[in-house]
Amino acid sequence: MAVAAQENAFGGMLERLGQLSNQRKLGLMFGIAAIIAVVAGSWMWSQTPDYRVLYSNLSDRDGGSVIASLQQMNIPYKMAEGGGAILVPSNQVYEMRLRLASQGLPKGSVVGFELMDGQKLGMSQFQEQVNYQRALEGEITRSIQSLSAVQGARVHLAIPKPSVFVRDQQKPSASVLLSLYPGRTLDAAQVSGIVHLIASSVPELPVKNVTLVDQNGNLLVAAGEGGVDAHAGLDPTQLDYLHQVEQSYVKRIEAILTPLVGTDNVKAQVAADLDFAMVEQTAETFKPNPVPNDAAIRSQQTSETVGDAGKPASGVPGAMSNQPPGAASAPITATGSPAGGAAAGGAASGAGAHKESTVNFEVDKTIQHVRQPVGGIKRLSVAVVVNNRMVGVGKNAKAKPLTAAELAQLQNLVKEAMGYNQARGDTLNLVNAAFTTSEEEVVPSAPLWKDPGNISLAKEVAKNLLIAALLFYLVFGVIRPILRDLAQPGPARHHHAGAADEEVAEISPQAAARAAQSAGYDENLKAARELAKQDPRVVASVVKDWVGGGNE
Repeated sequence: MAVAAQENAFGGMLERLGQLSNQRKLGLMFGIAAIIAVVAGSWMWSQTPDYRVLYSNLSDRDGGSVIASLQQMNIPYKMAEGGGAILVPSNQVYEMRLRLASQGLPKGSVVGFELMDGQKLGMSQFQEQVNYQRALEGEITRSIQSLSAVQGARVHLAIPKPSVFVRDQQKPSASVLLSLYPGRTLDAAQVSGIVHLIASSVPELPVKNVTLVDQNGNLLVAAGEGGVDAHAGLDPTQLDYLHQVEQSYVKRIEAILTPLVGTDNVKAQVAADLDFAMVEQTAETFKPNPVPNDAAIRSQQTSETVGDAGKPASGVPGAMSNQPPGAASAPITATGSPAGGAAAGGAASGAGAHKESTVNFEVDKTIQHVRQPVGGIKRLSVAVVVNNRMVGVGKNAKAKPLTAAELAQLQNLVKEAMGYNQARGDTLNLVNAAFTTSEEEVVPSAPLWKDPGNISLAKEVAKNLLIAALLFYLVFGVIRPILRDLAQPGPARHHHAGAADEEVAEISPQAAARAAQSAGYDENLKAARELAKQDPRVVASVVKDWVGGGNE
């Protein structure tokens, strides 16, 4: 029964579909075709992969090798505008990088020590030195490019020829050009790290012989003492130290005054004058000669000779009688030495006696080596502003200036906190005034439409909304009205076979109009009588059909 009902419903729908006008049939066909096209296009659109950058800034040789490998692996790819990057489906980016890396792609224009693998027999020493220098530059370039903020780098090494003469020996030098990613910068610590990396990679390369320049031509590190330009003023480290000293004093002053005046009721600024000069001093001081009794004796020498000067030579001439005098003794200490004499002599008793005494005293001197600390405070200038005191509670609260005694108390506290020293020229200015309350300026954030993530999300949403709107229009604006008309049954009509249908069709338009306009039984009966009078043949045919049941 259910199958028969469905067949009857389907047959009725086909019958009503056949009764539609040609215009409605064309509209229905167009709507169905449009729905099929939209569904198919949406499916194909959704199957289109999202492309991401595989490699960028490739050389022509590397780009051709990468494209050839992608074609061999049947991987779809696209070239970015200008040919600066190769794009592949996003779900295959990392897989393709690993597979291409296994093939040694991209090779890159920077070569390292693999350049030494192709050494040929018969190369000159100059060619070997050039290859070694190129390999060393390439390895340093790769190390620098591995940093997150560095997009590219070029390294130039100047390595002098070795010399056996010390006066002709020269130290190598390095010049490096850095290309940073947009919006990236290098701080002082990173620049110093790159400089020391380069200096440690080249034998006998001092840090001061390294020059660093960014892609905009800004000098990051100049060749000079310690890698810092002597005419550049304070280096970043000294500026950071100056800022830390000033902020330290500001925090100390605000911390000591906040419990008294309240939070956000005190503001302080400190300007520090620091001495970054490196001073070393060596002094050697000699004191006046001390009293001989208080002086330290370094050495003393005494010489004494005793002989008979009046007696003539006697004895047998020869070796036995011609003997040298005995060895002279010089004790460290001796009595009767002349005090303070650098050299003194005295004659002994007798004509042939001779005595000499020499005393050396220590010289009293002082050697002092002084190295002044770097970054010492030469002068402090402090400015403090204190808000008026609030008296009362709630709406009745009023601002009241501080008294002179309170200001003096606060000023003394600030002097103690900052270590006020009038001898070095410190200054302090403490002011009591009412703070002006102003609304904080709202810093506008970056527009959402500039965010790449939001842009891609908006594209996906717009695509889905467009497909949904088109399907909604086709279903509810085109298909639904036609199906609704097909679902409603048409007016009951009597169809007569054979001659009856032809004779009914021959009824004059005036009689049909009058019959259609008649209402009620009386009007219909009257209309039938008029029809019988005007055309009896039609009435007879109808009666004949009724009697015969439609059979001839």
